Amino acid sequence: MSLKTIIKENMDKAFDYSKIKSTTLKDKIKEKIRENAVISTKARLAQVHKTFDDYTNEELEIIISDEERKIIDELKTKSLLLALAALGLNVFI
Repeated sequence: MSLKTIIKENMDKAFDYSKIKSTTLKDKIKEKIRENAVISTKARLAQVHKTFDDYTNEELEIIISDEERKIIDELKTKSLLLALAALGLNVFI
């Protein structure tokens, strides 16, 4: 194996490492959002005196995905407000 081949393989691994870490981080974030959505769904169902058994898998998936959307929207709003605050902009003016 030539030195050029060895260097190329090591460089490819280095670039793949960052992609792998990025994917891993995204997966962890999605998993955490999903966990919070399930907890929110349990609370939402408890308010109407229902359980997971009262719904089909498709109905539960719709409810959980709605909760995920709410969580993501909330995170986006908080991120925007944080960015504006970091820039010194007041949203309430």
